[in-house]
This record gives sequence, C-alpha cells and structure tokens, in this order.
Amino acid sequence: MNKRTRTALAALLAAPLALGAAGCSGGQRAQGGGGGDGGRRPATEGSVIGGTPERGGTLTVLSNQDFTHLDPARNWVMNDMDFGTRLLYRTLVTYKAAPGKQGGHLVPDLATDLGTPSDGARTWTFHLKRGVKFEDGSPVTARDVKYNVERSFSPDLPGGADYAARYLAGAEGYRGPAQGKHLDSVSTPDDHTLVFRLRAPFAEFPNATAMPTFAPVPRARDTGPRYDNRPFSSGPYKIASYDRGKKLVLVRNDRWDPATDDVRKAYPDKLVVVMGLKANQIDDRLIASRGADASAVSWGALRPESAAKVLPRAEVRKRLLAESTNCTDMVQMHTGRAPFDDVKVRQAVQYALDRDAVLTASGGPAFNDLSTAYMPAALFGGTQPDTLRIPATGDAAKAGRLLKEAGKPDGLSTRMTVSSGDKGRAEAVQQSLAKAGIKVTLETVDPSAFYATIGDTKNRTDLVYTGWCPDYPSGSTFLPFVFDARFIKEKGNSGNHSLFRDETTMKRIDEIAALTDAGEAGRAWQRLDGEILTKAPAVPVLIRRWPLVLGTNIAGAHGHTSFGGQLDYATVGLADPARSQG
Repeated sequence: MNKRTRTALAALLAAPLALGAAGCSGGQRAQGGGGGDGGRRPATEGSVIGGTPERGGTLTVLSNQDFTHLDPARNWVMNDMDFGTRLLYRTLVTYKAAPGKQGGHLVPDLATDLGTPSDGARTWTFHLKRGVKFEDGSPVTARDVKYNVERSFSPDLPGGADYAARYLAGAEGYRGPAQGKHLDSVSTPDDHTLVFRLRAPFAEFPNATAMPTFAPVPRARDTGPRYDNRPFSSGPYKIASYDRGKKLVLVRNDRWDPATDDVRKAYPDKLVVVMGLKANQIDDRLIASRGADASAVSWGALRPESAAKVLPRAEVRKRLLAESTNCTDMVQMHTGRAPFDDVKVRQAVQYALDRDAVLTASGGPAFNDLSTAYMPAALFGGTQPDTLRIPATGDAAKAGRLLKEAGKPDGLSTRMTVSSGDKGRAEAVQQSLAKAGIKVTLETVDPSAFYATIGDTKNRTDLVYTGWCPDYPSGSTFLPFVFDARFIKEKGNSGNHSLFRDETTMKRIDEIAALTDAGEAGRAWQRLDGEILTKAPAVPVLIRRWPLVLGTNIAGAHGHTSFGGQLDYATVGLADPARSQG
C-alpha cells in the first residue's frame, strides 16, 4: 500500500533493537547517527502500553495534517486505513487486534468466515453476518459492499486500492456505477451473500478484502467526492463534525452491535482529532502529558529532533512505542521522461545516493534499517539480499562515470517532490546526489496533498521520495503495485511512481501470479526484486519504525504490523476516563 510518507524518530543509539517476526531489513547497523544512549530502549515490538482501558472518556488525537481520504473507495494510506477501518466502517475481513506478529492474522469482520473458494480459486463466496447495521439502523447488505467496490472504479474517486481492478473478471474499461452500470463479476444472490469472479486464480483474495474497498457504502448516501467529508458509519463510531484541516469529532454509533464484532473494543465515548498543529508542538505536549494531553496520542511519528527529550527520561520512554513499519522508502525516478529514461542515469542515482546519510537524518540505526532491496526483509525470510553491493555511503566516482557514459559528463539538474515530513531525509538525498553532479531542487508538499501531487503523472517532478508497504505478507502485494505499468493512471496514480514500463517485468509478474505453490511464488518474487533492481527505476533507501509517545492516561495501546506500526485504534482507550476532557 502506498507509503505513506513517514516522519521517524532520531534515536541516537549505538546498539540496534531486536527485531520481531515482522521486522525490517537485515544488516541493522551499530554505527552511524551519533552517540549511544547508555542502553536506554523504547518499548520493543509487540509491546502493549497501559494495561486494559476503562470504557468512557475522550481520546484526543494530535495531528499536523488532515486525512488524505476517509472515503473507503479512496482510502489507501496506512494511517487513514487504520483509522477508517477500525472506527468508521467494517470490511469483509480484517486483521486481528493484537501486537506483534499476531496482528498479521486475518479474521472475519462483516463476513462470517474468510471466504470460500471454488473453480480453482477463480470464484470466492462470502456470507455476511446478521445484525450488522449502518448508523441509521438500516441493515448492511451485500449490495452495499458491491456498490463500494463498483464506485472504487469511478474516475472522480481516485487514489484508492485497485485490487478490484486488478483481479475481478471483466473489469477492464469499467468506470463505476454511473448511469446504472454494474460489474457482472460481483453478484449478490441475496442480502447476505457476495460472489466474486476473478480473471485468474488468486488464493490470496481474502487478504484483498481487508482493504477499505470492501467496506459497505449505501447508494442513497453516496455523495461522490464529497463522501470524503462524511462517510456513513458501519463501525463503532460516527462523525459528529468534520471541519477540514482543523478538527474531526467522532461519537459512538449506537447502532453498532459489539456482538457482531470480535475485533473492535470501542472504549472511548468520543474521539477528537485536532489538526493543523506543528509537529514539535505535538511532541512537546505528549512528552509533558498535562491535562487533556494525558489522554492524547499522536497521529504522526515522533520527530527526530525530539529524541533527546524522550530517551534519557525513563518515565517518558516507557510511553514510547516503536513498531516496524515494514515499508520501504524509495527515491523513484520518472522513467518515461528524459534524462531518467536512460538506465545509466538511473544507475548513477543508485550509486550516488548516500543511504547512510539518510539513515542519520532519520535518527540512526535504532529506528531504521538501510534497505538493499525493494521488498522488506519479512518477504525475504528475515534478511534482505544485497544484490548490487553498493556501499552504504554511495560511490560518487562510479556515479560520475555512469553519467559520462550517458552523455552527461557535466551532470544534470532535476526536481524532487517530498512530503514536508520527509524534508530532512530529502535534504540528505539532495546533498549526496550533488557530490556526483546531480543537482536536485526540492519541492515540499503538505502530507495530506502529497499523493494527489505525485499522482498527477503529467505534471509531477522527475523524482519523488516515497515508498510502499505490503498490504499483507506476499510479494504479490508489493512488486506488481510498484512496477506494473498496466495500472498507471494519469491522475490519482497510486503505485507505480517511477512510471516504469518494462515488458519483461510485466510478463514475469503474470507468470508468478499464476503459480499455485506459495513457496515457489515467494522465491520467484524475491528473484524478480533483484532483476528489477538492476534496471534501477527506483532506489531503495530505508525501512523505518513508527515511534509514538503516548499520554500518561492511555491504555491498551500497541502498534499494529498490518498498519505500518501505527497505533491500533481498535483497542486503545483510557486508564481513567474521568481524567479526560472534551
């Protein structure tokens, strides 16, 4: 899933943290990023902070940005998916609310089970639970799920997960339910049965149905692009008010029946998301944890500059989560436009990039791993290969020779778009490329507008700093989304940001997707990762953690591996609801 640019912690530690089963890339480094912290460690992966919450009170979320999208047809950013699918709407299946590797387990949500395959996994049938209702008391039906799947194809609703477009039979050229057009490959024999016909066997299809695309939207409530402002709830909370860029208030959906939901605990009475704050202000407020801030959490990760305020203080450090994001940061190049249509120019960027400098700008090796492959280590059995063996500090001389071979002996000038939260990392990229004669001008964008900006393929810059997270533990949810040209969109492009068009790669993607042996397919994805790397459409840089400082009154909090290490809103609440305000 789309990365989902992150702002990570600058923990200046000498010793690395132990990695869990969903860990980052191999070769975690013990040097770089400054001095040690005398053995101080944040909470490791799989930790739960604060015991069991009590029901009630107001949970406050402090944020420096608005949501990218809350419309389930458009919601494909890690933080937004976590928030939307845990609080506002339910999907056919979801992930278990548990820390560590247990959080990667699929469990039924709207559906009674994880789906039944037939016709060699070309057809999947799901039966819906009885008693699930929308916020107005009307029942959630199979038609509501089908309708949201169909509206995800609408050109005026860009940015969402495109599993339906990739896998449903007869989806080519479909443009949504306008004028009464429907997908024949999604049928609803009755109110509680959904049948999906796929264009090819796909044993992993239940994983895809955990995406917001497979949440229900009643046709009568659909307001097109404006649905982003007020999605209609099938989850434990509903929107009381939403002032874009300023504040979102959620209150209980009294039509949600916990007897139908084994995942969401819905401890707080209310959630208030306060937006537009400065990132350093958020860090300082949570570190101090005074008044209502004791019952607050952060939307974004702790800033690198705040590490020195956290790690030396045991009382604050015990409130710090640092789950792996399992996501790869990359510098992606516009391979369809000169000069980056030349593989030697792209390889020059590979060699010029000082990944160690970016690691330092991200806080050092305690909360980051250098990445030597596209897919994270979890998809390589725990350790990424180092196919190219480029020094971590780069090789500017080799990059210069490649530029000369490409007819660029004097170097080149280009531009790179970066989320404002990743500016420090981008500046490290900029400085390292400059040593090889590649002059980069940075263009920073607010995080909430970042993906819309780089998704405009005609008007975007040559370079973008972004990345990708697997939606579940399979190469099929990484390489095809990042490097298959057949799903590039002119606007709302959400995966292949290198605009890489390589027939050999696409043919191999199809061949691997057709394999029925999961182990064989996994090994094939690993080999393909290295093959694409030699063609250099993107440069892997880092895999980060997601460090979060929580207020002193927060309980039941853990990072969730399936949501990039973000806080799992299904189980978080307050130790003492009476202490909260709002």
